[in-house]
Amino acid sequence: MAVASFLLGVPGLLVLNLVLGPAAIVLAAVALSRGTARRGRALLGMVLGVADLVVLVALTIANHGVIWSFS
Repeated sequence: MAVASFLLGVPGLLVLNLVLGPAAIVLAAVALSRGTARRGRALLGMVLGVADLVVLVALTIANHGVIWSFS
C-alpha cells in the first residue's frame, strides 16, 4: 500500500488531482497504521497526496474558481 500511495501521488500532481490525491493519502495512512516496512515510501505518498490537493486549490484560485474550461 505504501508503494501504491506513492505511485498514485506522482501522476496526481499532473492529472486527476481530486481523485488521486485523496486515494494516495488514504493508502498511505492505512500502510502506516499497519506498520509497513516501507515507512518512508508511505510518508512520501502522503506528502504527494497533500501536494496534489494543494495544486488543485492553487489552480482553482488561479483560474477564478473554474477547474476545467470547455471553451
